[in-house]
Amino acid sequence: MAKPVYGLQRILWRTRLIFLFLVVAYIMAGSFMLLHGSGQSSSNQGAITLSIQPSQHVQARSQDRSGKGPSKRMVESDEIKVTPGQPRRNVRHKGTCIGCFLDDPRVPALDGTVFYDFRKMSSSLCLETCSESRYQFAGLRYGAECHCGNRVSGQKVQDKACSLDCKKGNDTSCEGVGHLSVYKVHRVAEQGYTNTQHRGCFKSAPNVISAFQAHVIQYNLTVESCVKTCTGKALPVAALRKPDCFCGHASTLFPLLRLVEEERCAPSDDSINPDHFQVYQMPLQDSKCWEKRFLPEKTTFLVALSSFPGAGNTWLRHLIELATGYYTGSFYFDSTLYNKGFRGEKLHWKSGRTICIKTHESGQSIVEQFGSAILLIRNPYRCLVAEFNRRSAGHLGRAPDERWGSEEWTEFVASYAPWWASHALDWLRFGRRTLVVHYEDLQGAPLSLVPQLRRITSFLNASVSEDRLQCTDSDQDGLFKRPGPRGPAFDPFTPDMKLLIDEHIRAVDKALRDNHHAGLPEEYLPR
Repeated sequence: MAKPVYGLQRILWRTRLIFLFLVVAYIMAGSFMLLHGSGQSSSNQGAITLSIQPSQHVQARSQDRSGKGPSKRMVESDEIKVTPGQPRRNVRHKGTCIGCFLDDPRVPALDGTVFYDFRKMSSSLCLETCSESRYQFAGLRYGAECHCGNRVSGQKVQDKACSLDCKKGNDTSCEGVGHLSVYKVHRVAEQGYTNTQHRGCFKSAPNVISAFQAHVIQYNLTVESCVKTCTGKALPVAALRKPDCFCGHASTLFPLLRLVEEERCAPSDDSINPDHFQVYQMPLQDSKCWEKRFLPEKTTFLVALSSFPGAGNTWLRHLIELATGYYTGSFYFDSTLYNKGFRGEKLHWKSGRTICIKTHESGQSIVEQFGSAILLIRNPYRCLVAEFNRRSAGHLGRAPDERWGSEEWTEFVASYAPWWASHALDWLRFGRRTLVVHYEDLQGAPLSLVPQLRRITSFLNASVSEDRLQCTDSDQDGLFKRPGPRGPAFDPFTPDMKLLIDEHIRAVDKALRDNHHAGLPEEYLPR
């Protein structure tokens, strides 16, 4: 009887020793992690995020089972530029805090774009973002939202109402609930309005007073002074006819559709024809396009917005969201795009709450999961240059000239040119209902965008007002359209490359015509 009891005691004793050892090991491991985290936090205390570049689509460097060619599955990567700076107490913000303001959804304190970053938002990042977008004011809300604008509305309240800490841990507050900490951005005055676009000479509106929201008489009127006046009033359209400066929005009263010969405006002549305006447009979002939402009811009929990488998919999403007022979705999740206003990024692509879904995928199994598709096609020569630049130097960068003659560029063209063709051919072959849109038609003549948007919104069964289409035209570039093709100073395509690409162009052109679509634009061929 004693032996079994003694054996049981030994087992219990060993069990207690093992348990004690595990407890000690757990405490030691926790202490080590705590010390390591503290050290890492201290070492990173002086680093401040200055800018976040838009995320790009990066092709996974995996190969198929045959070992040939890139995988068509796409993954997302966030490219965040972090620049070392001074310790937090010495941070120099590019703006001056002007106070805490009540922010009512019906009357927002700031009237421009809203950016989100639920992990890294800081006053420095918000000021930098609004400054780059040429806004005059920046405001922080909920410790994670960055609001930009050119006019401050709302009631000013006591500073204690804006007391939330920024997510980045700055020594400044990032507002409370229902309020904005508002800063005056300094850089705008220094840089000027470099993003202003000259739209051309337009015939005057029948009723000028009704067509514009502001009118200023300046006997020494210049383009710069009129643009500055309109920007200060948060109005994106400046119309000049000396000595009058009119500010307003593109609308049904002044739709920017009466473009005439430049000579009619005679900008150097003081006796300008009073029936015509020189029109300039600033990158300010029209308030008529502010409201966006998810589809009110879930749908099982999914619409793809499909394109090859580098074809302008994100830009077209921006246009669709402005025109329809509904968020677009994505086959992927891109946190940077979400932070910059594409709220549909957070939903699963099959959620049924977005008006269309961005994808670069192809293949029968993927295509047949969508009820219909907008197929966005761009000249493959420009797509390849844009994508190689992105892979080499980021979203807005440019590959150095020496890389265009490298083996990497040769292999890239050999792999990606067939993919450009197969992507379009798959959607034409397996798609149930397809609308083909050419990037060049969207980017073409000044008056071509609105008719294309009418085609697209009609295909999406979205009821869109003319005023909404006009305000989309006013903010067509937004923050998401890449610059034009930025290739090298020389032609990077060898004769062999051109033979390969032109063969794929002819194949896609034939498939379009065989499926009762218009062929590719003439500029694709010959090279």
